[in-house]
Amino acid sequence: MIQTALKRIAILFAYLCLAGAAQAAEQLAAPNLVANFVEGTHYKRLEIDVETADPDKVEVVEVFSYMCVHCFNFDPYVEAWKGIQEEDVAFRRVPASFSADWELLAQAFYTAQTLGVTDQVHTPIFEGLHNKGKDLRKSAGLAQVFEDAADVSEEDFNTAYNSFSVRSRVQQAKALTRAYKVTGVPTLVVNGKYVVDGRMAGGNVAMLQVVDFLVAQERAAAVTEGAE
Repeated sequence: MIQTALKRIAILFAYLCLAGAAQAAEQLAAPNLVANFVEGTHYKRLEIDVETADPDKVEVVEVFSYMCVHCFNFDPYVEAWKGIQEEDVAFRRVPASFSADWELLAQAFYTAQTLGVTDQVHTPIFEGLHNKGKDLRKSAGLAQVFEDAADVSEEDFNTAYNSFSVRSRVQQAKALTRAYKVTGVPTLVVNGKYVVDGRMAGGNVAMLQVVDFLVAQERAAAVTEGAE
């Protein structure tokens, strides 16, 4: 457990250094940003925009799955990135359901949101699956994680996990994933318009640099529209 924590701290530090370097590069070479990140090469534009949760902010959505090891490895970078964003950026996660097992973990994600314990169980679910070899494809295993990490009773977990509202949110997440045209995870979607994946961006960490570029682009567009 200590080694895992140290590894994740090291990743956080590495990303923060990367973010600082990227910011410095942006200040020194702003005219080259458009050339660096090109639509159709480093990201794609959706044919139909998807409505965002808050039109007054630049929304960044991570489509992910707890079952995905790439999402697990990417998570510390996302957390570091999220922590340094300005107030006009709204970040949220949408769980993908590409299989029955993935859907159960999506159900766990919305159970955590319903119970208000996302921060407590998010990393333990990831680590249980990818570091500790736990079988979390059944509600009993997930209930134990919720109890150990967030002191949620099995009864409270099962009530939320099997609720209509949680199942409805899983279906809504499925619909969003289809609307975003996502075929793999992790994938980032900026303002319901732009889709960034590791293949196009040149790696998962590079995805965040492309997202930073698109956030700045959307922020500038909003200022221009407001001035008209």
